Amino acid sequence: MEHNSNSREHLVFTLGEEEYAIDILKVQEIRGFEPPTRIANAPPFILGVINLRGAIVPITDLRVKFAIGEPSYGEFTVVIILNLAGRVVGAVVDGVSDVVALTDNIVQATPDFGAAVDTAYIVGLAPMDEHMLILVDIEKLMTGREMELVADAAASAA
Repeated sequence: MEHNSNSREHLVFTLGEEEYAIDILKVQEIRGFEPPTRIANAPPFILGVINLRGAIVPITDLRVKFAIGEPSYGEFTVVIILNLAGRVVGAVVDGVSDVVALTDNIVQATPDFGAAVDTAYIVGLAPMDEHMLILVDIEKLMTGREMELVADAAASAA
Protein backbone atom coordinates (compact mmCIF):
# COMPACT_ATOMS: atom_id res chain seq x y z
CA MET A 1 0.00 0.00 0.00
CA GLU A 2 1.53 3.34 -0.88
CA HIS A 3 2.36 5.72 1.92
CA ASN A 4 1.43 9.34 1.36
CA SER A 5 0.75 12.44 3.42
CA ASN A 6 -2.93 11.70 4.12
CA SER A 7 -2.38 8.10 5.17
CA ARG A 8 -2.40 7.04 8.80
CA GLU A 9 -0.83 3.94 10.25
CA HIS A 10 -3.04 1.48 12.09
CA LEU A 11 -2.23 -1.54 14.23
CA VAL A 12 -4.19 -4.59 13.06
CA PHE A 13 -5.35 -7.12 15.65
CA THR A 14 -7.67 -10.12 15.66
CA LEU A 15 -10.69 -10.94 17.78
CA GLY A 16 -12.10 -14.32 16.86
CA GLU A 17 -12.27 -14.48 13.06
CA GLU A 18 -12.39 -10.70 12.53
CA GLU A 19 -9.60 -8.18 12.03
CA TYR A 20 -9.74 -4.76 13.63
CA ALA A 21 -7.47 -1.74 13.35
CA ILE A 22 -6.68 1.13 15.70
CA ASP A 23 -4.62 4.29 15.31
CA ILE A 24 -1.02 3.25 16.04
CA LEU A 25 -0.34 6.60 17.74
CA LYS A 26 -2.55 5.43 20.63
CA VAL A 27 -0.41 2.32 21.18
CA GLN A 28 2.24 2.53 23.89
CA GLU A 29 3.44 -1.08 23.75
CA ILE A 30 2.41 -4.68 23.10
CA ARG A 31 2.93 -7.31 25.81
CA GLY A 32 2.32 -11.00 26.26
CA PHE A 33 -0.80 -11.84 28.27
CA GLU A 34 -0.39 -12.35 32.00
CA PRO A 35 -3.40 -12.93 34.24
CA PRO A 36 -4.31 -9.63 35.94
CA THR A 37 -5.36 -9.14 39.55
CA ARG A 38 -9.17 -9.22 39.64
CA ILE A 39 -11.21 -6.30 40.95
CA ALA A 40 -14.45 -7.00 42.82
CA ASN A 41 -17.70 -5.81 41.21
CA ALA A 42 -16.02 -4.81 37.93
CA PRO A 43 -18.00 -5.20 34.68
CA PRO A 44 -17.40 -8.59 32.97
CA PHE A 45 -15.12 -7.13 30.28
CA ILE A 46 -12.74 -5.78 32.93
CA LEU A 47 -10.30 -8.57 33.71
CA GLY A 48 -8.53 -6.66 36.47
CA VAL A 49 -5.31 -4.67 36.80
CA ILE A 50 -1.59 -5.22 36.27
CA ASN A 51 1.43 -3.44 37.67
CA LEU A 52 3.27 -1.95 34.70
CA ARG A 53 6.58 -0.56 35.95
CA GLY A 54 4.90 0.86 39.05
CA ALA A 55 1.69 2.06 37.36
CA ILE A 56 -1.60 0.28 38.02
CA VAL A 57 -3.14 -0.41 34.59
CA PRO A 58 -6.72 -1.65 34.10
CA ILE A 59 -6.98 -4.56 31.65
CA THR A 60 -10.06 -5.05 29.46
CA ASP A 61 -10.91 -8.00 27.23
CA LEU A 62 -12.17 -6.69 23.89
CA ARG A 63 -13.66 -10.11 23.04
CA VAL A 64 -15.97 -9.79 26.04
CA LYS A 65 -16.62 -6.08 25.34
CA PHE A 66 -17.65 -6.88 21.74
CA ALA A 67 -19.44 -10.14 22.71
CA ILE A 68 -17.25 -12.21 20.38
CA GLY A 69 -17.38 -15.80 21.61
CA GLU A 70 -15.94 -17.26 24.76
CA PRO A 71 -12.55 -15.79 25.63
CA SER A 72 -9.54 -18.08 25.84
CA TYR A 73 -5.99 -17.10 26.64
CA GLY A 74 -3.23 -18.84 24.69
CA GLU A 75 0.33 -18.28 23.56
CA PHE A 76 -0.69 -15.70 20.92
CA THR A 77 -2.96 -13.69 23.24
CA VAL A 78 -1.50 -10.22 23.76
CA VAL A 79 -2.26 -7.05 25.66
CA ILE A 80 -2.10 -3.81 23.72
CA ILE A 81 -1.12 -1.08 26.19
CA LEU A 82 -2.82 2.14 25.12
CA ASN A 83 -2.28 5.74 26.11
CA LEU A 84 -5.70 7.39 25.83
CA ALA A 85 -6.50 10.90 27.00
CA GLY A 86 -3.65 10.74 29.49
CA ARG A 87 -4.81 7.38 30.88
CA VAL A 88 -3.00 4.09 30.35
CA VAL A 89 -5.22 1.03 29.79
CA GLY A 90 -4.64 -2.45 28.42
CA ALA A 91 -6.75 -4.28 25.84
CA VAL A 92 -6.57 -8.07 25.52
CA VAL A 93 -6.80 -9.32 21.92
CA ASP A 94 -6.31 -12.70 20.25
CA GLY A 95 -3.24 -11.50 18.38
CA VAL A 96 -1.56 -8.62 16.58
CA SER A 97 -0.89 -9.20 12.90
CA ASP A 98 0.28 -6.09 11.06
CA VAL A 99 0.70 -2.35 10.76
CA VAL A 100 -1.04 -0.87 7.71
CA ALA A 101 -1.16 2.62 6.25
CA LEU A 102 -4.72 3.57 5.30
CA THR A 103 -5.75 6.59 3.30
CA ASP A 104 -9.11 8.32 3.69
CA ASN A 105 -10.23 7.25 0.20
CA ILE A 106 -9.84 3.55 1.13
CA VAL A 107 -11.91 3.77 4.32
CA GLN A 108 -15.64 3.35 3.75
CA ALA A 109 -18.41 4.59 6.02
CA THR A 110 -19.94 2.20 8.52
CA PRO A 111 -23.31 0.89 7.27
CA ASP A 112 -26.37 1.88 9.29
CA PHE A 113 -27.52 -1.18 11.20
CA GLY A 114 -30.21 0.70 13.10
CA ALA A 115 -30.61 0.38 16.84
CA ALA A 116 -29.74 -3.34 16.79
CA VAL A 117 -25.99 -2.76 16.51
CA ASP A 118 -23.95 -0.13 18.38
CA THR A 119 -21.55 1.28 15.80
CA ALA A 120 -20.55 4.36 17.81
CA TYR A 121 -16.99 3.03 18.18
CA ILE A 122 -16.56 2.01 14.54
CA VAL A 123 -14.85 4.63 12.39
CA GLY A 124 -15.29 2.77 9.12
CA LEU A 125 -14.42 -0.30 7.10
CA ALA A 126 -11.41 -0.87 4.87
CA PRO A 127 -11.55 -3.58 2.20
CA MET A 128 -8.36 -5.68 2.37
CA ASP A 129 -7.89 -8.38 -0.27
CA GLU A 130 -10.58 -10.90 0.68
CA HIS A 131 -11.84 -9.48 3.96
CA MET A 132 -12.83 -6.26 5.69
CA LEU A 133 -10.78 -4.45 8.28
CA ILE A 134 -12.94 -2.84 10.98
CA LEU A 135 -11.53 0.52 12.11
CA VAL A 136 -12.21 1.21 15.77
CA ASP A 137 -12.04 4.55 17.58
CA ILE A 138 -10.24 3.02 20.55
CA GLU A 139 -10.28 6.26 22.52
CA LYS A 140 -14.07 6.54 22.29
CA LEU A 141 -14.42 2.86 23.18
CA MET A 142 -12.09 2.97 26.17
CA THR A 143 -12.95 6.32 27.74
CA GLY A 144 -16.66 5.86 28.36
CA ARG A 145 -18.58 5.73 31.64
CA GLU A 146 -17.65 2.08 32.26
CA MET A 147 -13.96 2.94 32.08
CA GLU A 148 -14.43 5.67 34.70
CA LEU A 149 -15.56 2.92 37.07
CA VAL A 150 -12.44 0.93 36.18
CA ALA A 151 -10.20 3.89 36.85
CA ASP A 152 -11.84 4.32 40.25
CA ALA A 153 -11.39 0.62 41.02
CA ALA A 154 -7.74 0.69 39.87
CA ALA A 155 -7.11 3.71 42.06
CA SER A 156 -8.55 1.93 45.08
CA ALA A 157 -6.39 -1.13 44.29
CA ALA A 158 -3.21 0.97 44.24
